[in-house]
Amino acid sequence: MFPNLDSPVQTQMAVAVFNGPIKGEYHGTKRLEGKSSVRRRVFVQTESGCVLGIELDRSDNVHTVKRRLQVALNVPTEESSLTFGDMVFKNDLSAVRNDSPLLLTRNFMHRSSSTPCLSPTGRDLQQRDKSGLIEILGRSSRFAKTKLLVEDIVKAIKNGVEPIRVHGGLGGAYYFRNSRGENVAIVKPTDEEPFAPNNPKGFVGKALGQPGLKRSVRVGETAIREVAAYLLDSDHFASVPATALVKITHSIFHVNEGVNGTKSDGKKQVSKIASFQQFIPHDFDASDHGTSSFPVAAVHRIGILDVRIFNTDRHGGNLLVRKLDGVGRFGQVELIPIDHGLCLPESLEDPYFEWIHWPQASIPFSEDELEYIANLDPVKDSEMLRIELPMIREACLRTLVLCTIFLKEAAASGLCLAEIGEMMTREFRGREEEPSELEVICIEARRLIAEEKVSSPEVEAGDEQEFLFDIDCEESEADFTSKMADDFPTRGPFHIGFKGGNGRNPLSKLEESIKEDESEGEEEPTRVEEFAVPVAQTQVPTALKLSMSLKDMSLGEKNQRYQMAKPECTAYGNWRSANEQLPVSASFVKLADMNEEEWTLFLEKLLELLYPAFANRKAVTLGQRQRQRQRLGTSCQF
Repeated sequence: MFPNLDSPVQTQMAVAVFNGPIKGEYHGTKRLEGKSSVRRRVFVQTESGCVLGIELDRSDNVHTVKRRLQVALNVPTEESSLTFGDMVFKNDLSAVRNDSPLLLTRNFMHRSSSTPCLSPTGRDLQQRDKSGLIEILGRSSRFAKTKLLVEDIVKAIKNGVEPIRVHGGLGGAYYFRNSRGENVAIVKPTDEEPFAPNNPKGFVGKALGQPGLKRSVRVGETAIREVAAYLLDSDHFASVPATALVKITHSIFHVNEGVNGTKSDGKKQVSKIASFQQFIPHDFDASDHGTSSFPVAAVHRIGILDVRIFNTDRHGGNLLVRKLDGVGRFGQVELIPIDHGLCLPESLEDPYFEWIHWPQASIPFSEDELEYIANLDPVKDSEMLRIELPMIREACLRTLVLCTIFLKEAAASGLCLAEIGEMMTREFRGREEEPSELEVICIEARRLIAEEKVSSPEVEAGDEQEFLFDIDCEESEADFTSKMADDFPTRGPFHIGFKGGNGRNPLSKLEESIKEDESEGEEEPTRVEEFAVPVAQTQVPTALKLSMSLKDMSLGEKNQRYQMAKPECTAYGNWRSANEQLPVSASFVKLADMNEEEWTLFLEKLLELLYPAFANRKAVTLGQRQRQRQRLGTSCQF
């Protein structure tokens, strides 16, 4: 039934290099830079994880690539699209640069992960894979250290030193070693992520490109974020280990039985797209060690990075701790942050910052740290990522811009790291999530934009939006805002330092909570301003009232709720539906549904609203400290 599967490179993740005639003309774009006068090599990955290496000529287009994929992998390509991040190619591929990873997705709603992935059969097309065992997908000068590691690993593999599986975590990961048998790199294949088709630990049920462990981070795209975090850590400020995106071939990689219509016996060479990160020898992680010995500077630097990239998964297990040896260094340690696959979400989520209650986070920033923050340039960083990682989605870059601006303004206003983290973190009231202070500010900024659009006669109702990068969800969920700008006036406005109107400042409630000692009294409903069109006056929903329970919530409670939101690992073979395992998370603020003009206006409104919000935050912090002193004094009286 199937062609011979004993090809030189295991075709469960088939990698074949095709050649074709050279004709046509190359046209570059701003989004994808880098002309090529000769041939370009790309790696096309299917939704089920198959990887096919193809050499493109100037005359090649989407149609010819699909035809080669159909011949090589025996996959139907009629109802499919060739994508590269946000871009969906219609036919022209001249903008694709060398070594780009492309994704072939099917267009219909219900997608299966059991597409046959077969061996190349065309005699005129099939050749042995010309690429090496490990190919770095990118040309950044920051990958120099990674290239040396790759050379050591390839040499070790040829000498019989095999990689080792990592048994912890929710996804597939592997330690690759040097000739001395030392772990020097950790590799995480994209198709073995949680819920990906070849996840080795039972968390399956999603195709690549669908919503993943975090709904705003797609399956198969955490590797890109790992590399982005490393590239954004300029001057090794936070000590993120060297990381790159690679195409890597080895027999140790996992392929679930039945996926792609074949069986995996562990002897075939399997090629994958994966993140490749330098392994840092360490003594333990932050969850196994008291935090009192952690350097203030190290905590601040990691926290600054986490805020910039909106890290939704900074727990103690991904903070490595290494003891420093030498005279005068007794008890001193170094912190190394890893696992940044759940950063830069496409919409604002609830971040998780393990350090938020550490005493180091409440110490003011040093002059050097303030200078570093002040010199951050989110526009420059975004352009850098567009060049180095052209497949990264525009929504992720908007998250970076928003959070960097928020960090810069907060630090300049005198807020410490803990206060910044708390303003970004949602609170839980009962079992419901409520928006963070940052989300409330964003909601207000979008409401102001909507109000101006309604009152402006120049705006036409039929304007099309330039960007729309929604994650397609097959399940129904409670999505609070598909378009905040249009929906929010019907809910009632927020006024954060905004003159005019009768709306109350939601942050003023924080000051009241200090004096009321957390009493829950009834509040007057927020009144709605008069717009150009009639709007129903409704009370502000509970989910849109800001409070400060995170300050009063113990770290243990926060950790318990965080663990409740994460799926537990099951024994191999205990498969469950991915829909049952996905944690439910509300989306209060989306950034990708604004066009460029709206996005620019949004950032302007954001800046106007930040300063009164920061003033409220400092007042709240001061009031809470006074309450703590009063309680401490009362408890000490006999």
